Amino acid sequence: MGKRKSLIKIKPKKYKDGEVVKVSFMVMHPMETGMRKDKETKKLVPAEYVNSVKFTYKGKVITTMNVWESLSTNPVFTTYMKIDGAGELKVTYTESTGEVSEKSIKIKPKG
Repeated sequence: MGKRKSLIKIKPKKYKDGEVVKVSFMVMHPMETGMRKDKETKKLVPAEYVNSVKFTYKGKVITTMNVWESLSTNPVFTTYMKIDGAGELKVTYTESTGEVSEKSIKIKPKG
């Protein structure tokens, strides 16, 4: 639990208004399914995983993804978006525990 490290990457790094870019979001997360046993205690490790991810650009939802516990550790979520001026790109994710976190970056098109 607690604040998890996350990262938003845009490719290409330099983009102009009207271009479509690839947006990737990675979160450092164990993605526990609730089916793995702790080697020492032999008890099941409680389920704790990302179950939804929402990409928002300039206050408008680009896409929402529903996720299940079977994803790998430290998952990467990718979508595409069209650059439409400067603004904020925000990724909000919810965990199975109910905890909500977000990461944002400034979009600054060149030219």
